[in-house]
Amino acid sequence: MNRRAIVAANWKMNGSLALVNSMVSELNSLTLNENVEVVVCPSFPYLAAFSLVSTELKLPKVFSLGAQNLNEHAKGAFTGEVSTSMLQEVGVNYVILGHSERRSIYKESSSLVAQKVKATLAANLKPILCIGESEEERMAEQTEVVLAAQLQPVIDEIGIENFKDVVIAYEPVWAIGTGKTASPEMAQATHHFIREFIAKIDENVAVKVPLLYGGSVNATNCEELFAQADIDGGLIGGASLKADEFKVICSAAKG
Repeated sequence: MNRRAIVAANWKMNGSLALVNSMVSELNSLTLNENVEVVVCPSFPYLAAFSLVSTELKLPKVFSLGAQNLNEHAKGAFTGEVSTSMLQEVGVNYVILGHSERRSIYKESSSLVAQKVKATLAANLKPILCIGESEEERMAEQTEVVLAAQLQPVIDEIGIENFKDVVIAYEPVWAIGTGKTASPEMAQATHHFIREFIAKIDENVAVKVPLLYGGSVNATNCEELFAQADIDGGLIGGASLKADEFKVICSAAKG
């Protein structure tokens, strides 16, 4: 089965209005392979601008807008937080959830991440669920245990049947922003474990879930990584801030 390939740009707390304008213009000239979607996730202040510029320049529908987080509640006294309805109003389609920085710096638990995934799906938005192990956990051969512990609360919260609408991004914490990258074989083995973990519960869902690799993907290593059987694209950090490099990565994705 040919799953859709997704390349998602996580700008983190970087970027500017100038980058929004230039990135939309550069992407508008990009021809993607069939069944490939590109998602750009800037910081909250730039979401509306990205949506507006995309409409003005008639950016094709294969390019989508994503947010980097949301609150699990629909509304209320949650200063500094953002709801699903707010994101919908500015044209957001995807939401990154459970990124390792949210888990480690802001102490988001897998249970909270599961609640956020549920809220995202309820709003007909598409969650990009991030999971991954630290270097210490990898060295202790605990990768599979850690990933299972991060996935299971989400399965329990939303039900396996709803995973057909979830994108999973495997991001080894030790390879984020460090320049270190899992070898294609190592990345494939871990992606295969994730797919098999889901398949043990529902094989039909497992074959449909796009799995993205998110560990220092760049223009040099993207083609080899995307060629792996269970890797359906990437969650791109630093390289997504450079239009030329990001376009190379997008062009390497094959649905």
